[in-house]
Amino acid sequence: MLRAARHLVSAANRDREVEEAIAEFAQITSLLPISGLKRWERAFQYEIWQQWRFVYRLFPYEIWRKLRSKRRLLPWLDCCDDDGYQRERALRASSEGAPNGFLFALVLRRLNDWVPQVRAAARECIPKMADQTKPEHIVEALWAIFQHLPTWGRLHSEDIDVLINLLTVDGVPQQFASKLIRSTTGPAASILGQASRKPVLDNFLSTISREAVQPAVRARAYRSLLEARVVWSEGRKCVWTDKVWGRKRYEPVLGERQIFVERSLLETLKQAARDRSPIVRRVAGDALIANLDSVGADARAIAKALSEDSSPSVAERGNFALKQLEP
Repeated sequence: MLRAARHLVSAANRDREVEEAIAEFAQITSLLPISGLKRWERAFQYEIWQQWRFVYRLFPYEIWRKLRSKRRLLPWLDCCDDDGYQRERALRASSEGAPNGFLFALVLRRLNDWVPQVRAAARECIPKMADQTKPEHIVEALWAIFQHLPTWGRLHSEDIDVLINLLTVDGVPQQFASKLIRSTTGPAASILGQASRKPVLDNFLSTISREAVQPAVRARAYRSLLEARVVWSEGRKCVWTDKVWGRKRYEPVLGERQIFVERSLLETLKQAARDRSPIVRRVAGDALIANLDSVGADARAIAKALSEDSSPSVAERGNFALKQLEP
């Protein structure tokens, strides 16, 4: 991998065999899993610096900086350069789609860049790049980025809009929902929450609640349908408990949005109560307790079925509901 990056930097500096080096770099990065992007960025920065450290020793800083700013841009690699001017130049010069999800994820990370001008350039180039990128590469990149979205402290609302709007690209919503359904491990439930910041996936919630492999994903989808709202994590905030002694704690910050549900509450509740996972049946118990008055005559039958559940936590909710229904 680093050998391909080194080859690309050398080819760009010599202005020879650049296209072959770009193709080699794209092919190798397509085989990499999208994890540890921060580590890869640092490795790419080091390879770029290695090519310029001798020039840095020969010329004063101002001349060196001017020479560096006029050199040929390195496709994809310059998005990771340690110089903010270079990162901005690389983004504004981007005019083609990403050849794989790894490289598209590297570009998406610039939305959390510490330089405001780089973030602005990323907001401009990402929609254009997405129009020329295959949907499966967009899905792959978003899947990796959504996992870490609550920890990105520099994001503004316009940056989040750019990310979420990628879900509206033709073919992306269907593939993203399919990945949520088929995922067997990993934080798919929290990814569903992040992707639900906008109503792009609302029409898929019913299917996800029935067919998702992970119980946690089904539980989140059912909870959204039963409560007619979606909830996601926006990060954490510091709360002082004792300023005199400098004691504080971090509390989660949650965002939420109301959704329109076409299916009846009773139909969804019955289906959740019959789910094979106790995690989902607990969600059904919570929803039943919260909606005893609106469920009607079927509330007692659902509560009785939950009270006889093999899971103690589910049975506890069913018994509580039965007590509330006693005349």
